[in-house]
Formats: sequence, structure tokens, C-alpha cells
Amino acid sequence: MAAIVFEPDAESHVALITIDRPDARNAVNGEVAQGIEAALDQIEEDDSIWLTILTGTPPVFCAGADLKEINSGRARELQTKRGGFAGLVRRERKKPVIAAVDGPALAGGTEIALSCDLIVASTTATFGIPEVKRGIIAGGGGLFRLGRRIPFTVAMEWALTGGSYPAERAAELGMINRLCEPGEALGEARKLAAEITANGPLAVQLSRQVMLEATYKDEGEGWSTTREALRQVFESSDLKEGIQAFIEKRPPRWTGS
Repeated sequence: MAAIVFEPDAESHVALITIDRPDARNAVNGEVAQGIEAALDQIEEDDSIWLTILTGTPPVFCAGADLKEINSGRARELQTKRGGFAGLVRRERKKPVIAAVDGPALAGGTEIALSCDLIVASTTATFGIPEVKRGIIAGGGGLFRLGRRIPFTVAMEWALTGGSYPAERAAELGMINRLCEPGEALGEARKLAAEITANGPLAVQLSRQVMLEATYKDEGEGWSTTREALRQVFESSDLKEGIQAFIEKRPPRWTGS
């Protein structure tokens, strides 16, 4: 059985990537890493796909790295050259990714969620970077991304204690975008995806890019990044279509160009 299920849907403009190793709590092995990277490669090249949802086969989102693989000397297989751990955490991409989290997302599972642009979680979800409990550190971006999503002092506590925390607490801290009932994370993520894909895909991609590049820079660099994004938008056919659709009082027909 493949470790990744990839379901692109040109009609909704949304692709679904599912980590499908339920017997191993959806832990990341080499097949998962290669599968996610291959799916993202296809998504980035497919103009009909504007957004990705990443989830795991219930009842666990992802238990992080497969420790059996690491113990067998295959730790390097858990990452790819382009994407890093799980083929995702260091991956440069244009299109947004939503994590749909039902059940535990600990260690590398939390780092996978943090590498996504948005997180939808059910009340069964738990988060944490417990690597210190095993004498190692969170090496998939969690040590710097967590403090960008939640208050730094709380992120420091999570990192040093290795504790796990419920979705309700993560929601209070602003780590997740939408909290839902058990089993509804994927459905809620699809609703959020529909709200995003109703917009101009190029404008969404450029808005994401500016947010990522400029939020932690000084204002001068922020304005420079914004001006370049505006230049691309004003040269696009989507802008003309968006204005024309507004004038004609009809839904826009986006092309992403």
C-alpha cells in the first residue's frame, strides 16, 4: 500500500495529500517523504490546482519521524534534498497548503503542521515538540516556527518541557486557524479552501509570498516586496477579469495568469 494518497481535483482547484500509514501512526518514512515531494512537484506545475490540503488517515495526523527507520540507520531517507523532513518542511512553493489535523500531531507531526500556511484542527488534535524527552531536538523547523505562531515565552516552554497540548490550547494561542468537532477537520479545511480558491489564484500566491517575506523584515523591505507583487498583479489577466466580473455582477473566471 502506498504511504501517500494523492487526489488532485481540477474542478475545485484543490489537491488532497493524505499520509496513509495508520498502522505506524502515520509516521514519516522514506516513502512518505518521497511521496509528498512528488505530489508537491505535480501541484506546483499544474495550473488547475491552486491549493493543497495535507492530512493523515485517522485516528492520527502524524506521529513524526519513524523511529524504527532511524534506528535502522535510514534517517536520511526521511528527508528529501529539496523539501527536507517529510519532503515538505523546507520546500519552497508558490501555492498555499492547509493542514487538516484530526488526532495527535506530535514531534515531526507538529513541525509538518507548522510548515503549512494554515492549520485546521479538531478537538482530538494534540501538538507538541517532545524531542527533548528523547535527548534530541526538533530539527524540522519547529524551534523557530513555533515562536512565530504562538507567544515566544510559551513556545520556549513547549520546546524545553517537551509537553503535549490540546487543540483548544493551541487555538487560544493563535496557532490554529479553525477549531472543529472530532472527525470534521478535513471537511472544515475544504470549506476554508473554497473561500480561498474563490479568489484570484495569482493574487493569493503573491499575497502569501509578501506575507512570508515581509512580515519579519523592516518596513522598507516590506514595501519593496509589496511593490514587486503589485507590479505582477497589475500585469495579470486575472486583475482585468476581477474588475470586469465586478462590473458585470458575475462570478469571476480566474485563469491564474
